[in-house]
Amino acid sequence: MPQAESRSAMLRELAQTLIMALLLALVIKAFVIETVQVDGPSMEPTLVTGQRLFINKVVYHTHPPATGDIVVFRYPSDPSRNFIKRAIAVAGQTVEIRAGAVWVDDKPLQEPYVAHAAHDDYPRVTVPPGRLFVLGDNRGNSDDSRSPDVGLVPLQNVKGKAFVRFWPLRQFAWMER
Repeated sequence: MPQAESRSAMLRELAQTLIMALLLALVIKAFVIETVQVDGPSMEPTLVTGQRLFINKVVYHTHPPATGDIVVFRYPSDPSRNFIKRAIAVAGQTVEIRAGAVWVDDKPLQEPYVAHAAHDDYPRVTVPPGRLFVLGDNRGNSDDSRSPDVGLVPLQNVKGKAFVRFWPLRQFAWMER
């Protein structure tokens, strides 16, 4: 009989541990860190389809996104979809694209991460409070703030900041601006 009680106690302890681990994982995923998968060419060469990222979901509760951050946000036309883009201009900044060159606050933006710039224009706009102007690094193949479907992204749609590329393992890297 003591052996049966010992086994029962062990199973109860294992079940409690598993339940606590599951609850902790759910809290972390809901409020702290989430994984996302890159889908599409819009951030090439920085990010490519199939790569997986960790996003920090807490960082923007203490301060808004900064220019250069790689952000994950809910697509405005379909909030079930995540988009990954680079923050180019934040509230109060002006942004304009002339022949593919991005100008923020009347200064050309240095963008070493862009391999193939588009040659389009975008009229000068001041980003209003609570919004973000985003572009993909692959300007010729990106649905971003230039598109009416995306436009100026509401900050409440921003889920977090990409901070680690963890898959595939051979491409592990801390995300930089």
